[in-house]
Amino acid sequence: MEGTISPLCLRSSSSLSYFSSNLSLDSHRTLGFTTSVDSLRPTNLVRRSSSLRMFLSPPRGSLRTPTISVEEVRDVPMPKVDKSGRLSSPRAARELALVILYAACLEGSDPIRLFEKRINARREPGYEFDKTCLLKYNHMSFGGPPVKTETSEEEDELVRHDENESKIEAEVLSAPPKLVYSKLVLRFAKKLLAAVADKWDTHVVTIEKISPPDWKSAPAGRILEFSILHLAMSEIAVIKTRHPIVINEAVDLAKRFCDGSAPRIINGCLRTFVEDRAATPTPQALESKQEVPV
Repeated sequence: MEGTISPLCLRSSSSLSYFSSNLSLDSHRTLGFTTSVDSLRPTNLVRRSSSLRMFLSPPRGSLRTPTISVEEVRDVPMPKVDKSGRLSSPRAARELALVILYAACLEGSDPIRLFEKRINARREPGYEFDKTCLLKYNHMSFGGPPVKTETSEEEDELVRHDENESKIEAEVLSAPPKLVYSKLVLRFAKKLLAAVADKWDTHVVTIEKISPPDWKSAPAGRILEFSILHLAMSEIAVIKTRHPIVINEAVDLAKRFCDGSAPRIINGCLRTFVEDRAATPTPQALESKQEVPV
């Protein structure tokens, strides 16, 4: 099978499929979304319209990053864990916040309440979480073009690797958050979600201006992309994280969870957002200009 294209290119992202699988079938089929970016907000931020409904497809499949050999697939940097064995990186917090916000938009629920619900959910009797999964969980598993293999054996090995990675993702993201994430990560994720809620109205207007027309014409198919934009813009505006860091993180999230040109578009949207903020005088600057020297 020399020169074949591995079916890895058909791999779907289990990272977000977990949340969508927990929603009811009806909520998948007929979500109360109107055809505007503003309508994608959770219900605590907007009153949903029951007259207009839109079919929403499940999360889109992601394509794996180009790979030359099986060994290179295995040789990827693993996320850091703290002394208790829990994920402790800021990337983990941003990923958790994205998954929660995505689920809140699908359910039409309050993202903070959904976060608290997951944190305080009771464990099923007999449930045990294998913490060794966290050492294998890879935040940097990005999408990309189809992988070309030289032999059927190499293709089979890549498929097995991919299936195993999907199982690990499902195990990690379906586990109780307190078993997966450090306290610092949980606090940061909640802080990000609170920032999104605080700036939602303002950023909806901004996203309407800077996002491409095809995204705005079918917003229910771009929930992931809009969620990434909201998280990044809110982190810059409220938490004051340096914008190069936030933009890089947002692009990486888009590479991991979105498809096509989404990473490039999100990069452009956020750079426009930053430039517009820099060109707009702050309230403090306006007040200082209005002060009359004595």
